[in-house]
Amino acid sequence: MNRSRIAATLISMAAAWSFGAPAQTYPSKAVRIISPFPPGGSVDSVARVVANELTKPMGQQIVVDNRSGASGNIGTELAKNSAPDGYTLLINTLPFVTNQFLYSRVPFDPINDFAAVSLISSSPSVLTVHPSLPVHTVKELIALAKARPGKLNYGSAGVATNPHVAGELFNYLSKANLVAVHFKGGGPALIATMSGETEVTFSNITETFPLVLANRLRALGVSGLKPIRILPGVPTIADAGLPGYEFTTWHAIVAPKATPPAVINVLSEKIRATLRTPEQTQRFADRGLDLVASTPDELSAHLKSEMQKWGRVIRERGMKAE
Repeated sequence: MNRSRIAATLISMAAAWSFGAPAQTYPSKAVRIISPFPPGGSVDSVARVVANELTKPMGQQIVVDNRSGASGNIGTELAKNSAPDGYTLLINTLPFVTNQFLYSRVPFDPINDFAAVSLISSSPSVLTVHPSLPVHTVKELIALAKARPGKLNYGSAGVATNPHVAGELFNYLSKANLVAVHFKGGGPALIATMSGETEVTFSNITETFPLVLANRLRALGVSGLKPIRILPGVPTIADAGLPGYEFTTWHAIVAPKATPPAVINVLSEKIRATLRTPEQTQRFADRGLDLVASTPDELSAHLKSEMQKWGRVIRERGMKAE
């Protein structure tokens, strides 16, 4: 065998080792999932379900690390700058792709700085009001908002977060003027509406439906294209008075960009094998979530589609982070 053939063989063997070795030994210690929002919101809730279910099949502890602030920018930047070894992951939602359209500077690129792992789930939000507000339908809310322009407030989890985008889409289509009041996460925003500090909110179904069933909040409509089983009798916002309204949020897991493909494959395969079962599908459905557990390629396509869709809405609405 001549020198060139020997060199080619060695390079091939090294490449095979570099892609295969991480998968053979991964994980050998605890894995951290950074949640860039406070406890109590939908991102945190989904992160903890995933962490709990993956701990056994991964053979290591999966821990959730809440690093909130700046509509998810702080925790997301931390994840971007972490070692690309599969031991630090990020779970995120809509601000992952919308922050770039609202902030003058965002410290990450959702496509070029991260490797897609899996789209975990999707779910609608629910439009709710404080029980003291004299409205019982979407049409009544729109009429009241137009009669009191700039006087009704809705609770947001922060600039560019799901409640903010859902609320501004409502304003855009209804020509109403509900005013966003930004809190440091979905949990605090929901508490603010429940206490009467704000009158309206567009919060995730998971943390909201128990409060509706307990009569702590009044549900006017769900933001998806179909009613939700866990909120019987609550119509879609589109059917209840605002045709064309549709907002579905999602929860995705990504890793720092240079994470080895073999490690990404292990993570994706474990997620799909663990979550794509009838029991887990039902468990997610009981929380108002549609289980997806996608492949990395499917998540990549989803992120690009969401960037195009919401970038257009944000520009047309003139939304900016102040």
